[in-house]
Amino acid sequence: MAGKKIQSYRDLEIWKMARELVVPVHKMTLEKLPKFEMYEEGSQIRRSSKSISSNIVEGYGRSRYQNEYIKFLTYALASCDETRDHLEMLYDTGSLTDKILYEDLHNRYDILGRKVNNFRQSVIVGHSLRDDSEQHEDAET
Repeated sequence: MAGKKIQSYRDLEIWKMARELVVPVHKMTLEKLPKFEMYEEGSQIRRSSKSISSNIVEGYGRSRYQNEYIKFLTYALASCDETRDHLEMLYDTGSLTDKILYEDLHNRYDILGRKVNNFRQSVIVGHSLRDDSEQHEDAET
């Protein structure tokens, strides 16, 4: 992304990754889980998975207000952690038996979580730097 100006949430790598994971999770819940999980863990993991990209979008829409942006990136990170937890629960209880799919999704959510956290930290640091320069300007006037 270096050198390319971000003009939309669609330009964010974390949004792209989150969106790419929604489809395999949705399909997994419909095709790989027992029917009784459709309205239990299946429903929960579908919602938490979709919530990651939604929170990134909502935060980006409020990016003019850094604290709001940080709050929604925190929600996205929490939803990523929740999705991983649901995935682990499904695998550990034997509802999800496809080990290759489990490991693939688990690894991808792990990477996404780290990237969301790093992006969130860069927004926090950017906000802190801006605050410091504003305070410095105020002190000079």
